[in-house]
Amino acid sequence: MGRRTRLAPRAGRRPASEPPGEFARTGFPSREGSARRGSLGVVTPAPAELLANRLGRRPDVIARAPGRVNLIGEHTDYEGGLALPIAIDRETRVALARREDGRARAVSCQESGEVAFNPATPRRRGDWSDYVQGVVAALAERGIPVGGFDLAIASDVPPGAGLSSSAALQLAVATALDAAFGGGLDRVALARVAHAAERGFVGIACGILDPFASALGRSGHALRLDCASEATQYVSLPGARFRLLVAHSGVRRSLAENAYAERVAECRAARRAAATALGRPVARLRALAPGDLPELEAALEPGLLRRLRHVVTENARVDAMCGALRSGDLEAAGVVLREGQRSLRDDFEVSTAELDALCELGDAAAGVFGSRLTGAGFGGCTIHLVAPERAAAVAEVLAEGFALRFARRPPVWSVAAAEGAGVLPLPPTL
Repeated sequence: MGRRTRLAPRAGRRPASEPPGEFARTGFPSREGSARRGSLGVVTPAPAELLANRLGRRPDVIARAPGRVNLIGEHTDYEGGLALPIAIDRETRVALARREDGRARAVSCQESGEVAFNPATPRRRGDWSDYVQGVVAALAERGIPVGGFDLAIASDVPPGAGLSSSAALQLAVATALDAAFGGGLDRVALARVAHAAERGFVGIACGILDPFASALGRSGHALRLDCASEATQYVSLPGARFRLLVAHSGVRRSLAENAYAERVAECRAARRAAATALGRPVARLRALAPGDLPELEAALEPGLLRRLRHVVTENARVDAMCGALRSGDLEAAGVVLREGQRSLRDDFEVSTAELDALCELGDAAAGVFGSRLTGAGFGGCTIHLVAPERAAAVAEVLAEGFALRFARRPPVWSVAAAEGAGVLPLPPTL
């Protein structure tokens, strides 16, 4: 069994004033000018209100893009593999007003300051504005010049949680800019813009999973995504028969940290080693099948073999999960989740003590079909497939059990499959 990557648990008791782990389904109100209580217990203003209060503008466009939960298919996208995400009912919304002077300003509900830049010459600054400027640069590369604008961003997708807050931000910005400046791009093209922004401008060696999930999500469905061909299939979810809980470990992570880049590099090295061992080209690990593993086990260095084995078996788990969901076999779906967690923990080594604990607590609880971490790992969230009548009790088991080990209660949310990115109606008044 491979060595597990561990992060030290945080110490300290939860202050008496801090709310317990949440168990709720929340969303923005239908009226854009209203505020709402966000995923971390703070009041999140609607973007039109934020634009008016901090920049003194009324919006020309309001757009939204959801976060995502990946049911199965982790660390496969940058190797051309398969994934099965859902867009979730937590999202980023942006309000945009055009300017005539060629300047750009942006504010966020999660940041106190205002950033300004020239959209004609976007430049990396090493702060959150890179995600906005990257979209501007990616649109320009596609022949869509962006003029001046003011932008306000509001989100209830928690950052650093593995729920694709960055993809939701970039998709929402891309959707708004495309609508404001007449790009006419469809959802797939907007997903490619967001991917180019994060990979080419921000500098994260990511695959297409997150922006495609945010752009193409469908209510009541998962999205089977072939990351090599960009082919998609919708898989109907037996939604009345389960609830999907998300528990936040409280360990925030950044994809810009070295560990993610190391896994990408290790997959490339495993690909080269596999090609040598098999005597044939291996353009991506997607080209390998479980039947290749016995030969590779004798030829590859143990660490590279573990990375390769995870990707190869994870691709197979995606199709196994699709079959389980289509037939309504939630027990089989739970088995796939548990196998995926073991692979992420032991072969890909991206789990943590906190994530392991949440999965162990979930899998031991009555009414839970299966659990695993979701996202890139190194922190963030776990998902738990739960019988509907047990959802509230399981959420409490997760929160209480985690608190006994780490002296703090994690937020636990219920999420549902939601529609992908799009433009929203403008509010009549603020």
